[in-house]
Amino acid sequence: RMTASADQPPAGYAAALDELEAILDEIDRPDVDVDVLATKVQRAAVLIGYCRDRIGAARLQIDTVVADLSAED
Repeated sequence: RMTASADQPPAGYAAALDELEAILDEIDRPDVDVDVLATKVQRAAVLIGYCRDRIGAARLQIDTVVADLSAED
């Protein structure tokens, strides 16, 4: 399975989690290629940042909906 370039955004949250899991599996192997380790870690950092942003955006949307529901009471 090929990994996207280090700075390319994933197709979505689920895709980011899948790719992160694949990266973790690769770097956890005893025969990990040290020459590609830094690239894998860099890509993982991009994916983690993306996931955090998506969670933050979802939290804001939820807060807005809850606030609107509370205002209607």
